[in-house]
Amino acid sequence: MPVNSDLSQQVKIGKNIETKLLQVGIDSFKKLQSTGSQKAWLMLHALDAGACINELYALEGALKGIRWHDLTNQEKQELKLFFDRVKKDV
Repeated sequence: MPVNSDLSQQVKIGKNIETKLLQVGIDSFKKLQSTGSQKAWLMLHALDAGACINELYALEGALKGIRWHDLTNQEKQELKLFFDRVKKDV
């Protein structure tokens, strides 16, 4: 893991998600920002089919600088629809 990774310094990106992000080539918060939460989660899902909705919420929350619990109901609903579509297609 690169010493200069700033991912785990973001809200709700712990070492576990940071490790997975590094494995899929997202090695900085800036790169996560340019990738977006949904595409980044798809990359994590390709790495681990067990990637859960809480990881998707955590990524979105990190991008907004908040805990995922503080996402609006509408944001959570949109992410849940995305998650369900992906899981349905698997």
